[in-house]
Amino acid sequence: MRLYFTLATVHKLRFPQGMVRCRVGSTNPGLCERNFYILPERKRTVIMDNMDEIDRLLAQFPLYAEDLGIDLSEPSGRFKWFLASVLFGARISQKIASNTYKKFDKHGVNTPEKIISTTWDELIGILDDGGYARYDGVTATKLLNVMRGLKERYGSLENLYRQSSNTNDLERRLQEFKGIGAVTTQIFLRELRGQWDVHPQISDKAKNAAKNLDIDLDKFEGEKLSRIETALVKLSIMYCKKKKCAECPMKEFCRI
Repeated sequence: MRLYFTLATVHKLRFPQGMVRCRVGSTNPGLCERNFYILPERKRTVIMDNMDEIDRLLAQFPLYAEDLGIDLSEPSGRFKWFLASVLFGARISQKIASNTYKKFDKHGVNTPEKIISTTWDELIGILDDGGYARYDGVTATKLLNVMRGLKERYGSLENLYRQSSNTNDLERRLQEFKGIGAVTTQIFLRELRGQWDVHPQISDKAKNAAKNLDIDLDKFEGEKLSRIETALVKLSIMYCKKKKCAECPMKEFCRI
């Protein structure tokens, strides 16, 4: 397993030069610059043992957007994350949603215009290629309808945001698109704190995991809160929900 660290974390821990190397892939240059991972297992263990609770949580679980190589500081990246959020919003595994987004990106079908110009059958092919077969038909239709509505009403996702008076208004506008519900909206906005001026409600998964770790989420805001919430959601899905307490990387901090 690779452990990912932001540049800020690397500097804080004062890693010797030879202990890190750059992760290949697109990242957010304005916020985390590069991601680094530790190579030797024994050094990895020493570092993890000396990290505090929040640092360890963030090192283990980066943003979903970062997992997908999406740069949220760019408008094109925020739209890509919107597309990914639509895929993550269905009752389907993270792995399948992630694989399917990568197929869209590989085919260059990652802008409203590209999606609109792609036929329903072609979208089905991409969805099936990513393993999204269970919801391929309904998702292909939803993507076409949402992108057409977005172009007709606002012209772009950035214009939709600019025309919204606050977070509640933004959520309302997003959910006016058929097939975009509260779950997809929350997934999308939770990683955009610090990029847009948004303050979405924290998900129940994150709240429950935070309670288990005795983390007071009221102490955080902006991008830091986005990172912590996403990390807690991942922790909940990967370990708490499956009751993998013995394997959990946060077990020494858990209060249950």
